[in-house]
Amino acid sequence: MLVVALIISISIHEFAHAFVADKLGDNTARLLGRVTLDPKAHLDPMGTILLLFAGFGWGKPVPFNPINLSNPKRDSALIAFAGPLSNFILALSLTAVFYLVGENNIIGAFLYLTIFYNIVLGVFNLLPIHPLDGFKVVAGLLPPGLYMQWMQIRPYGIYILFALILTGTTDVVITPIIDFITTLLGL
Repeated sequence: MLVVALIISISIHEFAHAFVADKLGDNTARLLGRVTLDPKAHLDPMGTILLLFAGFGWGKPVPFNPINLSNPKRDSALIAFAGPLSNFILALSLTAVFYLVGENNIIGAFLYLTIFYNIVLGVFNLLPIHPLDGFKVVAGLLPPGLYMQWMQIRPYGIYILFALILTGTTDVVITPIIDFITTLLGL
């Protein structure tokens, strides 16, 4: 059930990036067959295996060309935000179904896992550290001077992210947020 929940969650997350990029005028993802819900288009084999066995991983990043966007800074932030937003929308939608189905059956258990992991993916991906979506969202909100300073830390983001994951700091940061959201949803 966990594997299926993660495949669904990652596929919808990456599809949302591709869909929004396409709607904002960049057809790069469409030309690469990424504006689809087909998991084969979105799963990175190594990222998926790591997610299952190491507790962190990734989907296949959706490429886009900022040159094709009418407002590259803003539109890049919107494309980045689309992934986590899709996870939160899916979690909220499935919560309604979860309450109709109930929790004491296999469908309820599957729904709960899918809801929980969508919340985790949404919150984690909004951390403002490159290469996560939150980094690009923050970049899109900053005025030009701060934007340039923000982008200077981009090359160090992956090292910062690994250090935070390995020390358990990401758990300290995101767990209270995840707990708040699940409590808000009554889970």
